[in-house]
Amino acid sequence: MDIKFWISGVVSFILMMAAGFVIHGMLLHDDYLQTKLFRSPEGSETYFPYMLLAHILMGFAFAWIYRQGISPGESWVSQGIRFGAAISLLMTIPMYLIYYAVQPMPGMLVAKQIIFDVIAVLITALVVAFINKSPGTSESV
Repeated sequence: MDIKFWISGVVSFILMMAAGFVIHGMLLHDDYLQTKLFRSPEGSETYFPYMLLAHILMGFAFAWIYRQGISPGESWVSQGIRFGAAISLLMTIPMYLIYYAVQPMPGMLVAKQIIFDVIAVLITALVVAFINKSPGTSESV
């Protein structure tokens, strides 16, 4: 595993943690309070190490899986969008649909979760694709 893998993993971890904080800790905070399904911020503090571990695992898995499917000669932008769409269809969207099926979650909240997290996954995928683009690639966004 080369330096691009390690950089991609760390950057993915940071982006996912930051997006999670903005999306779930700020944008959807009030929606979550209304559901009464989640721990309070104070009650969550004890579990924060699990959140860190989960995001570290996701960040490095994200980087590793992306690197398995790089197509030489294809633009990094199209590869990033393709990868972000694939991850969203494989994990993000189904996860929230399953939660909706088994928990009394408001439909609008689920829609917001899906939209915000798909955007976050696409941005992370584009950044990882940029980090892993072939040397000499001159495409611009």
